[in-house]
Amino acid sequence: MYDLAVVGAGPAGCAAAITAARQGRTVLLVERGDFPRQKVCGEFVSAESLTLLSELLNAANRPLLEDAIRINYAQLFLDGRRVSTNIVPPAASIARFDLDAALWHSAKEAGVEARVKTTVSKLEGDGPFELRGPDDTFQARAVINATGRWSNLNRNVGNGKDAGEREKWIGIKAHYQEHGPQSSVDLYFFDGGYCGVQPVNLSGDAGAGRVNVSAMVRASIATTMTEVFACNGILRKRSASWRQLGDVVTTSPLIFRRPECVVGRTLCAGDAAGFVDPFVGDGISLALRSGVLAAGCLSAFFAAKAALDDVVEQYRAAYEANLTAIFRHSAQFRRLLRLPRSLRTPLLYVLSRTPALTQWMVRRTR
Repeated sequence: MYDLAVVGAGPAGCAAAITAARQGRTVLLVERGDFPRQKVCGEFVSAESLTLLSELLNAANRPLLEDAIRINYAQLFLDGRRVSTNIVPPAASIARFDLDAALWHSAKEAGVEARVKTTVSKLEGDGPFELRGPDDTFQARAVINATGRWSNLNRNVGNGKDAGEREKWIGIKAHYQEHGPQSSVDLYFFDGGYCGVQPVNLSGDAGAGRVNVSAMVRASIATTMTEVFACNGILRKRSASWRQLGDVVTTSPLIFRRPECVVGRTLCAGDAAGFVDPFVGDGISLALRSGVLAAGCLSAFFAAKAALDDVVEQYRAAYEANLTAIFRHSAQFRRLLRLPRSLRTPLLYVLSRTPALTQWMVRRTR
């Protein structure tokens, strides 16, 4: 009987497992596939979460943070216009493969029992819980679901979709080599999606001119990187000299819904609770913060100072107070970008002339 079982070993799951283990709890962390592995991700770590990430990483993995490329400004390309804003303090660009590995090893050093290729296909009970899979069965006093957007544990997947989100969205990502990439995150918008580009290092090749290219697009518009590049003239010209590094990875479907951080007596963290619009660049930050928040709320239950039902409601309230507004504001900005071009053009003109307004909009998603 573990104190806590965490299903899913991404940033949210590892953050929760590390937090609980450092509080002296017995923690099981399971991941259904090989780990780490390449994932569709913008690899943008906002400044607001860098201190938290530093606290979660063990000493051996902290150089990953110290050596990360700093992203000083953002550029948005839409309708032939460019809107730029400084990022103060700077964000960090960290390859998801390296980030997941660092958090995984930090969890193991904290005393977490971490298992790969371990599938949880069924969750039974409401405290204590029984986690069943094809090969294993585990028991735990509490469970955190950090399995991501699409999992059989997410009983609410597909519910509460935004109106108009009926067409399938997919995510596509690959690394490319570019000569002298700038320390900016560049967002190229087009009808039916967008593509983000930023410099990134992968362990062992610092200074190789690597850029992460990650797109979210309607499946009817594009399903390959070449098709994505063709959707924006400026991006098509920039990408002409790129050389692909490694494989292209994809994920689907990308579903927007209202955050649901609690299912029954199970706490949900990261994308399992809610999928934030990727262009705001706060997905990793939300994952880390929600994982730590979930484990922190459970500490009173483990210490026999609160019932599990009370802890569940405490987490729901804390999530609503600290994180839900990010989803609401990012959805509002997404709707602005979908305005007819006749309305977008004056909006982009105002943003390009008023940097303070642009920075205020960015802060609203943090």
